[in-house]
Amino acid sequence: MEDEYRFETLTIHAGQPPDPATGAVMTPIYQTSTYVQTDVGVHKGYEYSRTGNPTRTALETCLAALEGADFGLAFASGMAAIDTLLRLVSPGQHVLVGDDVYGGTYRLFDRVLRDYGLSFSTVDMADLEAVSRALRPETRLVWLETPTNPLLKVADIAAVSELAHDHGAQVAVDNTFASPFLQQPLALGADFVVHSTTKYLGGHSDVVGGAILTDDGDACQRLKFLQNAVGAVPGPMDCWLVLRGLKTLALRMERHCANARRIAAFLADHPAVERVHYPGLPADPGHALAARQMRDFGGMVSFVAKGGEAVARRVVTGTRLFALAESLGGVESLIEHPASMTHASVADSALAVDPGLIRLSVGVEHADDLIADLARALGRGAPE
Repeated sequence: MEDEYRFETLTIHAGQPPDPATGAVMTPIYQTSTYVQTDVGVHKGYEYSRTGNPTRTALETCLAALEGADFGLAFASGMAAIDTLLRLVSPGQHVLVGDDVYGGTYRLFDRVLRDYGLSFSTVDMADLEAVSRALRPETRLVWLETPTNPLLKVADIAAVSELAHDHGAQVAVDNTFASPFLQQPLALGADFVVHSTTKYLGGHSDVVGGAILTDDGDACQRLKFLQNAVGAVPGPMDCWLVLRGLKTLALRMERHCANARRIAAFLADHPAVERVHYPGLPADPGHALAARQMRDFGGMVSFVAKGGEAVARRVVTGTRLFALAESLGGVESLIEHPASMTHASVADSALAVDPGLIRLSVGVEHADDLIADLARALGRGAPE
């Protein structure tokens, strides 16, 4: 189907034919743990819902179609997906990681997986010469976020993938910030795509989930074994909620991006703002690359408030429409203080976040209302 239809059509139809039993247009929620076998070991494709569930199959098929992937696997959370993918790396092998990543990813790598014999180092993925120097003979995986969390840095997926492959390593891209509507890393040379489906794919802040997409059949077989053996799978209701969210992904992303562009431009001209991180701004270091490898620039914006942490904290607690909360990608706008919230786990590392940084997940409300909300909070947050 992915060869026949465009993205917007795939979000609604890929993996989601009418239910053959009833003709139901919406994929049923197969709320069952087990399935009848017609004989010992003989069944209709499903035996136990940790191993497989029809609602989950529909989600995995749809996600694979949206990323242009041959295979898709769904998980109970984005972190469960990352942990499962990292199980392809053996003790003694090395993972090269961007120097600006989600705090939970860094925590998993540095405080959990390092104890099992994996080694990690960080590098600015926007600096291709630095990436080349940082690759080692034992490097098994290069871990990319682009745009990054929370500084919205952009990496050249095709160029990094070429470097990694020349060194015998594979590339995984966390595509959560962009979504497959804006960017398809596999088409640019990456080997794996990871999502927190909690975010833009679900889109309504009502579900937690994760996914891995790949064209690598051998790796997929291993990952599918791990998915079942480790068991961090989503329930059918969670899968159904993400499927429901996917149907409006293209519509929502267009509004997220349009609103974010306006807000970034407003912040760039505001006297209380020191600097803005958003690849949609022409002055942003990643603008030209983002324009080349993305359809649009996304709905995430971060900025540094003049006056440092004290002012940043006053701003994030001074909005009315922007809710002070972690997470992102929902229809509602969120604001947070990364240094003490999503990225607190990197506080004592080289990845520590500027305490004056504020991160916005720009929702789909009217842009004028959101700008007015930020203007009011920035006025109250200004140094006395």
